[in-house]
Amino acid sequence: MERSLYGTAPGSTQPPIAGLVTALVGFSASFALVDVGLRAVGADQRQAVSGLFASCLAVGGLAIWYGVRRRQPISIAWSTPGAALLVTAGRQHGGYAAAVGAFAVAGALLVLTGLSSRLVGWIGRIPAPITSALLAGVLLPLCLAPVRAAVQIPSLALGPIIVWLLLSRFARRWAAPAALAVVLVEVAVHHTGRVGGMGIGLLPRLSFTVPTLSVGALVGIALPLYVITMAAQNLPGQAVLRGFGYEAGLRGPLLGTGAATVLGAPFGVFAVCLAAISAALSAGPDAHPDPRRRWIASVSAGCVYIALGLSAALAMSLLAVAPPLLIEAVAGLALLTTFGGALAAAVGAPDHREAAAITFAVSASGISVLSIGAPFWGLVCGLAALLILSPRRKSASVRPAT
Repeated sequence: MERSLYGTAPGSTQPPIAGLVTALVGFSASFALVDVGLRAVGADQRQAVSGLFASCLAVGGLAIWYGVRRRQPISIAWSTPGAALLVTAGRQHGGYAAAVGAFAVAGALLVLTGLSSRLVGWIGRIPAPITSALLAGVLLPLCLAPVRAAVQIPSLALGPIIVWLLLSRFARRWAAPAALAVVLVEVAVHHTGRVGGMGIGLLPRLSFTVPTLSVGALVGIALPLYVITMAAQNLPGQAVLRGFGYEAGLRGPLLGTGAATVLGAPFGVFAVCLAAISAALSAGPDAHPDPRRRWIASVSAGCVYIALGLSAALAMSLLAVAPPLLIEAVAGLALLTTFGGALAAAVGAPDHREAAAITFAVSASGISVLSIGAPFWGLVCGLAALLILSPRRKSASVRPAT
């Protein structure tokens, strides 16, 4: 009898196992990045725990809702590129409350996009090399963290790096989660007393932050967060579903994930969206040979996400006592593949190469002008360069008839 990727014969247990793998991989590979991102924009320990817990509830609840209602394996995730963007954006004028206001505005833009197919078209018309260069520029600082950690704290960093390298060769899907597991073991062994004395508690609690509006945060966080979530998560996520034969329109998912982001923003939800990379785990044939049964996998993943959310306090407490550079290094290891793909897509088209290079350089520069971070200026400079260089490209493409 044919066996699936997960080691079981096709049957009733296969979709739940696929959902379990989807949630475990998605959560463990990127929850450290959520912690780093929320802290970068000013969240304290309790607010970071609340953000992870609320995001798990939103992701899990929406996955269950869409799976049961549509009978399609629509996987939901938090925006991993969005979390990386928060690291680049850093603390805003107005503090964490201003960042929370930016999260809500980004969610509102997702809702508006769901209500207007024209906005989807506008985002889709931004050349892929530009959005890929923006993503690569946002990810670069984090992807450099493993290098810096290997030099500055080798006793802690080399173990996770070696585990990541080995599993990248033999079990790529589990490479980043295994590297994080090594870090958590190191922290548990060396800092158990500090974890127990933090007073956070084992069960997570939601912490409400009143949002405020800041021009710098709206332009430096909300707009790039919206663009990068649409370009790097929602549009590819829809493409994955279509690739497996599911006609999943964007309107419903955008309305649901946008509304969840708006409502969850005061609790730390920065961006909920369609899953892109992990979407294939629930939508592909390994979830079930019959496409009509694969929705059970995404629903199972949603249930597991909610259960994993209950570990948010413990997980964040362990991360809180680890050296910040070590956590950034683990997040960077998880993003290296995404960074490589984005960089390759950015420079792959000769007609857009200069504009993409400008987008990448500015986005990765870490500059702040008018209290607005580098990702926004990278997008602006890249699009401006594209407009300036396009006439040159067009004229160069004209050849006299022979």
